[in-house]
Amino acid sequence: MDTRLLGGCLCGDVRYDAAGDPVFMVNCHCRDCQKTSGGAFVPAIFIPEESVEISGTVKYYESISDSGKNISRGFCPKCGSQLFAKLERYAGLLGLRAGTLDDPTLFKPNVDIFTSSAAHWDFMNPALPKFQREPI
Repeated sequence: MDTRLLGGCLCGDVRYDAAGDPVFMVNCHCRDCQKTSGGAFVPAIFIPEESVEISGTVKYYESISDSGKNISRGFCPKCGSQLFAKLERYAGLLGLRAGTLDDPTLFKPNVDIFTSSAAHWDFMNPALPKFQREPI
């Protein structure tokens, strides 16, 4: 199955078109994702980076993860919408923020990760597998 994921930022200056099957879809509950999203977790779709076409200017902020690896988070410099993540640990994959999809119903998470740092008020889908850290 070849999936087409279209999306963009709030102001419309940055758009993406991803053609191909997602490698995995995840709800990440790590503290970095909580801080960058302002919410309980980040819903993300990881897809081969070469299958994604991006139009517009994206700025990246780089930080170090708990594993000591780099993470670059891409956002629109005009409206601040967070759109992408590039993880050194998953070279060649690009994370798309599920909330930026034109059709967010395409997001079907496979797993909850970093549940050890989940907010006490976060309600997680009991049907999804849970990992206190990353399963891979």
